[in-house]
Amino acid sequence: MIWDAHKGLELARLDAAAIAARHEELLRRHVCYCAEHSPFYRAIFRQAGVAPGDIATLADLARLPLTEKHHLEECRDDFLAVGEDEITDVCLTSGTTGKPIAMLQSNADLERLAYNEEISFRGVGITSADRVLVAAAIDRCFMAGLAYFMGLTRIGATVIRGGSSSTALLVELIRNCRPSAIIGVPTLLLALAKKLEQEGLAPDAVGVTRLICIGEPVRTPDFALSPLGERLLQAWGCRIFGTYASTEMATSFTDCDAGLGGHLHPDLIAVEIVNEDGLPVPDGEPGEVIATPLGVGAMPLLRFRTGDIATLHRDPCPCGRNTPRIGPVVGRKSQMLKYRGTTVYPPAIATVLQSMHGVQGFYIEAESEFALSDRIRVVVGSADPSLTPAQVAKKIAAAIRVSPEVVLVPPEEVLRVTVQEDKRKPVLFFDRRTTPA
Repeated sequence: MIWDAHKGLELARLDAAAIAARHEELLRRHVCYCAEHSPFYRAIFRQAGVAPGDIATLADLARLPLTEKHHLEECRDDFLAVGEDEITDVCLTSGTTGKPIAMLQSNADLERLAYNEEISFRGVGITSADRVLVAAAIDRCFMAGLAYFMGLTRIGATVIRGGSSSTALLVELIRNCRPSAIIGVPTLLLALAKKLEQEGLAPDAVGVTRLICIGEPVRTPDFALSPLGERLLQAWGCRIFGTYASTEMATSFTDCDAGLGGHLHPDLIAVEIVNEDGLPVPDGEPGEVIATPLGVGAMPLLRFRTGDIATLHRDPCPCGRNTPRIGPVVGRKSQMLKYRGTTVYPPAIATVLQSMHGVQGFYIEAESEFALSDRIRVVVGSADPSLTPAQVAKKIAAAIRVSPEVVLVPPEEVLRVTVQEDKRKPVLFFDRRTTPA
């Protein structure tokens, strides 16, 4: 398949019926490819008593079982649909929620990946005139930095490969290379703004017009900027774009200027949103994101459980694209907590803490307490003597209706726990439950 970003954007602007027809054509092609070339899915079709031709629409996918992360860990070789000699790249998942998983890619998969990023960057207005600072790792077998580099070079933009390990280096790159856009994890971008100020540079005066945020949501479910997003806007004074992606999906969902969710690329991925019973939920209601990346050759997937909880929106977008959009991720299914009869996701607590004056970092711990209840401990870094645990707990309770245990520690202690060398972003949630939800 020839990956042409201009045609991809044209496809997204067709009417919904035309988009759906092309989408389902590519889905059927992908299903047949999996059944023919993947040992894992050959067995799945046989065990389910389903023929590839039985899957004609997105709704028909429900006839197949879900693919889970442990399948990739335990049966990786069975997912390989090409010969070993066709593998040209090894990507590792971030391992944020478990053991890193190797996702193998062919040259064709790398072309697809580059196209995905090109179409996403074009959607936020990046052109060949831009200089883009990539503040994300391109080493350690991570997919993100590599994907951004390839997508930007397809556009013809100048790529500044700064990485994420040194804010001092990023400051020098901003000073010397004057990027017009930066890609990075929001908390890193906030730390970078603070470092710039310490160096006598105003972040909103260095020429950056766009922040493309990865790894952490910068909008609330109603699409308003989150406290984290607001702090970025205040610091940098530029447009803020959110994204959603994962290594297994090899596809990203990126905001447009309207900021109404990440646009689905209909030629790259099929998405289902399901409830705890695996049944589809109505558009606009939260559920688990189930992803079928289309056109992947080396390790194709069908109905992969991302574990992410989000909503799907189909109403028209002011940008002119008629593709569905995924709202901000509100949490991970594996991190869902039950506390005093209330369902709590760690990001809801994080949103509160990100808005509080005097909070300099935090992390959340969960432990088993009773059969249907967890214990939540929130460790907050602060050097503000006027801030008390009771004040923090009260603020959290106003948002999630229950008050967790809060402990205040020096900011350095939070950094020591949350910043881990083998992780591309801070680890903010520690699940110590004996039987995780």
